[in-house]
Amino acid sequence: MDLATILGLVVCAGIVVYGMLVGQTGLEVLLNFWDPASVFITIGGSLMCVLTMSPGLKGFVENLSSFRLALKSMPANEVETIRTIIGLSNVARKEGLLALEEAANDIDDQFLKKGVLLIVDGTDPELVRSILETELNYIESRHSDKISFWDSLAAMGPAWGMIGTLIGLINMLKQMSDVSTVGPNMAVALVTTFYGSMIANWICIPISTKLKANSAKEIMIKEVMVEGLLSIQAGENPRVIEEKLKSFLSPANRVSMDEQGGELVG
Repeated sequence: MDLATILGLVVCAGIVVYGMLVGQTGLEVLLNFWDPASVFITIGGSLMCVLTMSPGLKGFVENLSSFRLALKSMPANEVETIRTIIGLSNVARKEGLLALEEAANDIDDQFLKKGVLLIVDGTDPELVRSILETELNYIESRHSDKISFWDSLAAMGPAWGMIGTLIGLINMLKQMSDVSTVGPNMAVALVTTFYGSMIANWICIPISTKLKANSAKEIMIKEVMVEGLLSIQAGENPRVIEEKLKSFLSPANRVSMDEQGGELVG
């Protein structure tokens, strides 16, 4: 699990609750922020609008369940990926490309394994690149669909919060003859705006941003794999491949890789 995401969401909720309670006399003040009709209008309206935008009910459910992806830590590590590719390049240099077929059995990443097997089969380098980049584009497209879902929900939350507020204000103005109802009705009207802002700023925008970061990292790692595999197929020296792939790393990670014995060249 991604501790940063979980901690951020929980502490954020805690900060809001603290803001509700500070200076108040008891927990009953929390009831001021609870209104079933506002929940129904804001959350229900937002979700139904995003459902309308979705390609279908199944796609809507899949996109909604992508919330769990933001809670998972990214197991992929670019430094370890480069080490794996350098190891494969050493095998290919010493024993030939056909020896990579046996090495592929120990590879967990299906994208990398697929690329290795394409090389072993003697596929033309341009075709290998085309196949892997096509798959990479579809991976990015799937990620984009899920990110767009949360961006859309982030836009709908405040909009439906405002709709709920307008409904509350209209009802309030219809009862202006009784001044004692103005304050409570105004409070209820503003609760929907509060819900809409929370939907967008507490959940949707952070989840969308986390998914974008995870997607960018995964795509970058797979680009490392593509370049590494094509370099292996071209028969490049493992040391050259290592230096080429290090260009994908940040300066700090390059130093860390060197300190940990990044040069695995035989």
